[in-house]
Amino acid sequence: MTDTIPADSDVVVHQGAGLRIGTAPDSWGVWFPDDPKQVPWQRFLDEVVAAGYTWIELGPYGYLPTDPHQLEDELGSRGLKLSAGTVFTGFHKGDDQWQRAWDQALAVAGLASKLGAEHLVVIPDLWRSDATSEVLESRTLTDEQWKKLAAGHDRLGKALLEEFGVKQQFHSHADSHVGTTREVVRFLDETDERYTNLCLDTGHFAYYGGDNVKLIQERPDRIGYLHLKQVDTSLLFDVLKNDVPFADAVTQGIMIEPPHGVPDLAPIIEAVAAIDPDIFAIVEQDMYGCDVDYPFPIAKRTREHIFSCTHFARTH
Repeated sequence: MTDTIPADSDVVVHQGAGLRIGTAPDSWGVWFPDDPKQVPWQRFLDEVVAAGYTWIELGPYGYLPTDPHQLEDELGSRGLKLSAGTVFTGFHKGDDQWQRAWDQALAVAGLASKLGAEHLVVIPDLWRSDATSEVLESRTLTDEQWKKLAAGHDRLGKALLEEFGVKQQFHSHADSHVGTTREVVRFLDETDERYTNLCLDTGHFAYYGGDNVKLIQERPDRIGYLHLKQVDTSLLFDVLKNDVPFADAVTQGIMIEPPHGVPDLAPIIEAVAAIDPDIFAIVEQDMYGCDVDYPFPIAKRTREHIFSCTHFARTH
């Protein structure tokens, strides 16, 4: 396979030094800790193994067992490992948001770190609810809110490192205040790379027209983690033109099975492997609301596609 890293790059990529590819409960339509329409957690774990993955994320706290010994047994019996957990923050709203964020971190990072995970994916609050589609606040932040947002994340990242040895990976998101290229770059400019870096979600960044490979090449020191997904461009512009809430766009299929959308995953995987082959690349195809039988074959085909389109991918 042809290496897509620029020929004049001064970064050396070693053959076989591929990224660790994993998956997440999101790829099975799981958005909430407890929802009778979601796939049961035992079935999720069994199907992850059957689809050929080794690494998973925790998903919404409470979906998988929260007792560390039980979770360790459940993962260990299936040969699975944990890459990260997830929390939600709203630091732009003010200082009172710290306790909310830290309470989540104590639970999620506390559990994940006991199972060897070294990352916490942090998703900012949305300006439009992903549960009700209600508009909750302005779509953009004031300069003062940007300062609060950046300061809050740096504080959280520092505390996570000191308390748990866990690295904060910020996840830009559709219907959030940090989604476009300019917003993501501003967030990076206003935060400290020692404590705050990116979980670059390829689908969410492409949702607002972002060029993933360009961002990786321009800010290689800020890429700490990947979520792999693709956007259906045949639907995207209708979604944007008609101001469709993200949750509704998901049920319409805005995030599509690779390789049927954008961006191409191979150049992204290869560009990040050139930075650090120990970075995780977690498949995360938003499918909330799907039938429980729907995700497994997609997960299997997606893994097969990734490993067929690049040599810079590994299971373990």
